Amino acid sequence: MSALAAIAVVAALAVGFAGALALERRRRAHALNGRERVRRIAFPFTGEGPSEQVLAAALRLAHAEGATLLPVYLALVPLRLAVQVPLQAECDVAFGLLEAIEQRAARAGVPVDARIERGRTVRHALRELIAHERFERMVVAAGSGTVGGGFTPEDVAWLLENVPGELIALRPARTAGAPESVRPVGQSSMRPQRSAVPPVRPPRRAKLRAGGTEAAPAKPSAT
Repeated sequence: MSALAAIAVVAALAVGFAGALALERRRRAHALNGRERVRRIAFPFTGEGPSEQVLAAALRLAHAEGATLLPVYLALVPLRLAVQVPLQAECDVAFGLLEAIEQRAARAGVPVDARIERGRTVRHALRELIAHERFERMVVAAGSGTVGGGFTPEDVAWLLENVPGELIALRPARTAGAPESVRPVGQSSMRPQRSAVPPVRPPRRAKLRAGGTEAAPAKPSAT
């Protein structure tokens, strides 16, 4: 092999090595900087209502990421009923809570794609959510499972094993009184008046999943 050919081979090897090194550095930087862009953040909660503090944190994260918040009401269906049975009272609660979250998100400039997911238990509903919805991050309130307290430690441990993307479990700060939870639209801290309360308007994008198919929930009738 001539000297010129040897120089060419060495130069080619050097270029290849430099390219591989740059590719590895880019791969590591991509891994350290947080993977793929977060586009959807799931925020599941039960009929007790989401924690005000954890909702505020989820909205801040969604705003910072430019992501859509996916609030999911977990509707628990008793064993004596079929999963597909309409639960009017449960839907009324869900619509009020989801509407309150949607209004908070609108003020924060965060897009919302609300959902209602059915299940026999909290974990069953969470399993259905994970199976049916696409998201890169999930934010949950961790606590004792009481009002405003979030999911139990056992449920959080289950989520750690089963959520495909990132999981952020936040425990609301402990205060002297009971933890504050989001109030449904139309619910006030003052004593209700005797006049009739207008029916809660369903969130525009809330979807109810029943029997493995999606169907837009019916608007609650006036009482």
